[in-house]
Amino acid sequence: MYFEDQTFNKISHQDSPIEVAEYENCTFIQCDFSNSRLSDIRFIECEFIQCDFSLANISGVGFQDIIFKECKLLGLHFEDCNEFGLSFSFDNCQLNHSSFYQLKLSKTVFRSSQLHETDFTECVLTDAKFDNCDLLGAIFSYTNIEKADFRTSNNYSIDPETNKIKSAKFSIYGVQGLLDKYKIIIEG
Repeated sequence: MYFEDQTFNKISHQDSPIEVAEYENCTFIQCDFSNSRLSDIRFIECEFIQCDFSLANISGVGFQDIIFKECKLLGLHFEDCNEFGLSFSFDNCQLNHSSFYQLKLSKTVFRSSQLHETDFTECVLTDAKFDNCDLLGAIFSYTNIEKADFRTSNNYSIDPETNKIKSAKFSIYGVQGLLDKYKIIIEG
């Protein structure tokens, strides 16, 4: 099955599961994919607006050049996706408790998003942009964030000794997030 240039509006995939198919240049608006099994579906150059993917099974899903806007993506395991051409951007999304373990996500943009306790362990995030994001409890362990931009984000804790941070950008207000492990007091 193949769908191209279509718009899907307010569809609940809990009631009727989405067809295993390839969706190219499609737009999904206010669709509910939460707790759905989306395995082996391919999305190419699609846009998801105000959709809910919370706790969906995305094993084998292809996400190529995807835009997520105002979506709930809670508890997703992006490392289970098909890595071929994997690329997406997130704008005003909730990604709490999601995992990007060991993924190569160079130049990925996270804008105005909440990433509480999101796992970036061993992830490659070179040139990524975290614009106005809340990274409370996000895990950066053996992560490559070289040239990544965190200047407008907050609540991150990144250990410079266990992560590659060369040429990463931070604001003076966020420097405490690089020194957390030392339990020192920084006053402004």
